[in-house]
Amino acid sequence: MNLSESFLTALDSLLANKMRAVLTMLGVIIGVAAVIALMAIGNGVSESITGEISSIGTNLILIMPDMENSGGYLPLSLADVEALSDPLRAAALSQVAASVQGNQEVVYGGASINTTVAGVTANYLTVNNQTEFQSGDDLTQNDLDNNARVAVLGAEAAADLFPDEYPIGKAVKINGVSYQVVGVLEPSGSAMNNTDGDVYLPLTTAQKRLYPSRTRSGEKAVSLITAQAASEEQTDEAVEQVTRILREQHDIAYAADDDFSILSQTSLLETFDTITATMTAFLGSIAGISLVVGGIGIMNIMLVSVTERTREIGIRKAVGALKRDILVQFLLESVVLSVLGGLLGILLGGLASTVVGNLLDVPTVVGVDTVLMSSGFAAAVGLIFGIYPAWRAASLRPIEALRYE
Repeated sequence: MNLSESFLTALDSLLANKMRAVLTMLGVIIGVAAVIALMAIGNGVSESITGEISSIGTNLILIMPDMENSGGYLPLSLADVEALSDPLRAAALSQVAASVQGNQEVVYGGASINTTVAGVTANYLTVNNQTEFQSGDDLTQNDLDNNARVAVLGAEAAADLFPDEYPIGKAVKINGVSYQVVGVLEPSGSAMNNTDGDVYLPLTTAQKRLYPSRTRSGEKAVSLITAQAASEEQTDEAVEQVTRILREQHDIAYAADDDFSILSQTSLLETFDTITATMTAFLGSIAGISLVVGGIGIMNIMLVSVTERTREIGIRKAVGALKRDILVQFLLESVVLSVLGGLLGILLGGLASTVVGNLLDVPTVVGVDTVLMSSGFAAAVGLIFGIYPAWRAASLRPIEALRYE
């Protein structure tokens, strides 16, 4: 008996017991569907996070105080910004900005919001890729030089404070002091880095009126320095230059710990990729357990089938069927069950991932590799769990099989 005849015989046997075949496939269908759905959600979340980080800029470097190693003082200052802005010392950096921030109440008329109020350098929004304005314009270096009482509002802050008015030229109050609104940003469109509710003031104004903290040496402190590497490829080199310059600036001894910490968007992206890949693999592994359970179901039904068809096997052997013919026939039945279950599971998994994604408002990505892996695993389950029943059928002795009632 050739392979095509064995395949047709296997199909006939399965069609003779349609309901049993469907129920047997159910375990594989659910297992494959679970793998497809969970990995689609995991891949979608991973791509979403990657896109959020990339939209901020993969060449950004964030420099923050390490309070544990700075003796409780904020160690960063505008002197550090100037040092990092020197192209002769930091050739791998293109721009450097700084900010100091805290939570404040912002009031206009009868409306008020508690939000982040940040004092920033004139290039801060540009460095952080926030360059689109609904109305008005950005802060200028002249604003910083003159300690101007002006403010730029995020889109959400402007909507809350000025629901029915044009905000440009109006004055909001922060800590009892009036600040003229000179610009309103477009919505950021970012879930991870949503700054739509923030308010931005000139750094020098914020240091003077809201955040007077100083470094150990008495300079006015900043809470964050944002540097932009000249290119994504130069990010590692830029981090090394930042580390060297700041250690020199702060007179840190050779073996001493840094009083600052550095986080690059590239390293953050790599970390998130590792976390989400691990999470996706973990979810897929859990779902894969149900495939194994489905395989056990297939083996159980195939053993029942061997018992029911013992006399049939004896007749086939008596008329010349070889041991390998019986083995191939029962293996094919097992594989057909699992492959058909796998195909139905792929369709169900794709549908389930779309429905769950819409309900939870998360993106889903059904990758070709996931589909191929699930299909291959389903076929492997059928083959592995079909070996014992097929071997048992092929090993029956014709005389004993013919006597079986």
